[in-house]
Amino acid sequence: MAPSTNAKSLLSLIQTSTSLLSLQTLHAATLRHHPSNLSFTAALASRYSLLSFPHFSHSLLSTLPFTPLPPFTSTFSFNLLLRAYTDSNLHDQALSLYFHLLGSSPGTYPQLEPDRFTFPPVIKSCCYLCDVEAGVRIHKDAERLGLVGDLAISNALVFMYGKCGDVAAAQKVFDGMSERNVVSWTAMIGCLGRNGRREEGFWLFKRMMEQGIRPNRATFLNVIPCAVNGEEADELYSFVIRNGLQFDLAVQNAMVGMFVRCRKVRFARQMFDRMPVKDLVSWSSMIEGYGQNDMYLEALQLFRDMSMLGVKPDSVTVLGVIRACANSMLSCLTHARFIHGFVIRNFLDKNLVSETALVDLYVKRGSLTYARRIFDQMEERSLVSWSTMISGYGMHGRGTDALLLFETMRGLVRVRPDHIVFVSVLSACSHAGLIDEGWRYFSSMTSEYGIMPRTEHYACMVDLLGRAGKLKEANEFIEKMPITPDSSVWGSLLGACRIHRNAKLAEIAAKELFRLDPENSGRYVLLSNIFSSLGKGKEADKVKGLMRRKGVKRNDGFTVIEVKNRVYKFLVGDKTKPQSSQIYVELEKLMARIKHEGYVPDTNFALHDVEEETKERSLAMHSEKLAIVFGLMNSAPGSVIRIHKNLRVCGDCHNATEYISKVTKREIVVRDSHRFHHFKDGLCSCGNSKQSHASRPYLTKITNS
Repeated sequence: MAPSTNAKSLLSLIQTSTSLLSLQTLHAATLRHHPSNLSFTAALASRYSLLSFPHFSHSLLSTLPFTPLPPFTSTFSFNLLLRAYTDSNLHDQALSLYFHLLGSSPGTYPQLEPDRFTFPPVIKSCCYLCDVEAGVRIHKDAERLGLVGDLAISNALVFMYGKCGDVAAAQKVFDGMSERNVVSWTAMIGCLGRNGRREEGFWLFKRMMEQGIRPNRATFLNVIPCAVNGEEADELYSFVIRNGLQFDLAVQNAMVGMFVRCRKVRFARQMFDRMPVKDLVSWSSMIEGYGQNDMYLEALQLFRDMSMLGVKPDSVTVLGVIRACANSMLSCLTHARFIHGFVIRNFLDKNLVSETALVDLYVKRGSLTYARRIFDQMEERSLVSWSTMISGYGMHGRGTDALLLFETMRGLVRVRPDHIVFVSVLSACSHAGLIDEGWRYFSSMTSEYGIMPRTEHYACMVDLLGRAGKLKEANEFIEKMPITPDSSVWGSLLGACRIHRNAKLAEIAAKELFRLDPENSGRYVLLSNIFSSLGKGKEADKVKGLMRRKGVKRNDGFTVIEVKNRVYKFLVGDKTKPQSSQIYVELEKLMARIKHEGYVPDTNFALHDVEEETKERSLAMHSEKLAIVFGLMNSAPGSVIRIHKNLRVCGDCHNATEYISKVTKREIVVRDSHRFHHFKDGLCSCGNSKQSHASRPYLTKITNS
């Protein structure tokens, strides 16, 4: 049946149309009977967008004249066009239309004045554009017309201010509302949660429930991110069930993320497994959750399961698994290559974020060759890309390569280094002992680029001076800092004091660290070790006593090695692993071989209150040595052994590993909590080798400085 030609009926049919075919039929009718009616054009454009056909909407709206303004016959037609623009995500045009109308010359549209239906769509455009200045102007217009008390307008303002990060303004509007509905509460809860005030958001949700306001789907999607502990997560879960939303996909995805965030990963996985339908958000949330909770093997396995089921990931999913693998304790390249191959096969390798993440992955898996290959093949590079590769060279002790890459970047007209890039550069100088270069780049931050150094830049300089033995200069540098030094600065000085056994400065640095970072056990252990290495047993015991009184627990050191796709975690003196008895037999033989080559156990790294022979025996059972021996026993001759230590590598283990690499003719890559150490032919890439430094030209600078 042909559609009615009555204008009012036709407009109503357009606004309620549910299919493309029916809407196109109505569109044809308007062209025959009302070809130049602005209201019909606006209504059609809006409906096309709502039915997910934005290209039809954009085509219609592009035919309208914008300057001069279309011939509005009423505020109603103006509102229709305004809503058409916002429904079509043409928010810039919506704001331009609104301000152009209000700024038109006197007498142009004397009959038109914004009404209560004008403001919600235009406030929505401010929200999507995060244009809080335009939002404030529109808010004032609504106040001038006495419309700010309208519920829909107030709700839109709360949401807009929250999205733009102005919590105080949102709160003021919310508190001033004489009437509130579920949308009002939801908007304010979302505002608090989105701006990091989760506890307040959860409290407001409970207040809303106490007032008898029934939450809807949107309410739960806004309050679920506000849960900060397991108790709140469980409470929200029960609310969701009572409101019958436990099978809503978006709510399920949000709850999976909530339980992961609250460290209830097992429950999150149970919920994930029970979901009858999973979308990419579901898979990505669970994979990201595993990564956030250091469950990297589980993240990788879930990614494989997803692939086996034929679910095609997007760049977000791939990014989640890359990050999980990059931050893991695993040292094998197998997983990195698997993910890289998957990215290439699924044509995701030309995505800037994914490519940068792969560079970071290979850097952290110990392969600069693969990292640089990807970097060189990138069609475009962001500052993060450059910083990642520069930082990677620094972490691996290749400071000269880091600086060469930085100079290449500086030679590009469109690339200007930021403060993050300079952290990577200064860190590379520190790891490689390039003092003169470090000073030059530190000075150039302000003189050439106008970048004021931050605490992380000062920490790099303290580390650079300290590693080179210039402890007095490092301390004076801290005293002259124009900003207050934080724990990273004092931590760099304390670490340098450990290398050069300076108890006096160590006490000064530790005192500041105990004030700034009292729960960090590493600071206490480091100071205690410094005293022990200098034979000051009583002072070391005092530090340990201080730890006990403050209730600070020491982090246990362990080393991870991956052999034949299985991960093994070694503790000091570990005898629980397969081949344990054989490991100790081989360890004894290996220690004898390296002693014959000149290795002397550094008993300063052992307990100070035991016999010398016991000290040597305890040193031999450190987790690094056990993992290396296990790797030697279970890998092919000539292959690279890769291990990961959760703390800084022990000084004696560092020395022993140099000799082990020499006598076994094996390359050993050790990743500790701060950097990589590549041991080969009796030398280490970090430059702290006790053997000949002849093959490390930059080390001469350290020795002579």
